[in-house]
Amino acid sequence: MAKPKHRPFCLSVKGHVKMLRLALSVTSMTFFILAQAPEPYIVITGFEVTIILFFIILYILRLDRLMKCLFWPLLDIINSIVTTLFLVILSVLALIPETTTFTILGGVFALITAVFCIADGALIYRKLLFNPSGPYQKKPAHDKEEEDL
Repeated sequence: MAKPKHRPFCLSVKGHVKMLRLALSVTSMTFFILAQAPEPYIVITGFEVTIILFFIILYILRLDRLMKCLFWPLLDIINSIVTTLFLVILSVLALIPETTTFTILGGVFALITAVFCIADGALIYRKLLFNPSGPYQKKPAHDKEEEDL
């Protein structure tokens, strides 16, 4: 039985982490909306939901392979770092003052989402280290030299 060329994104570890990140962000945003928390809390989590959804659609439809003008793994890592920073600040601000239960739950889920953002960035970084040429280069440079001989 032939092994498939690529694993579908939804079945990969990276896909599972992204889907979990999306679910946690939606949960956090829902708690902030229910608590009628300050608008920045809702806006930051809403942007996070939108960006994660964009990356999931990008990887499911394999558009990262078609649009080679951008180095998508680097953008994904930058997104993970910036999101982690924003969500940690957001959760600290949501958890410090004595607020409603929904705001506290939103802050806790935002903090858990930040942990998964770090995991997502680490997975992408690890993939880049083990496969530095990435899927964007057909053949490594040293293979072309051997063919020329």
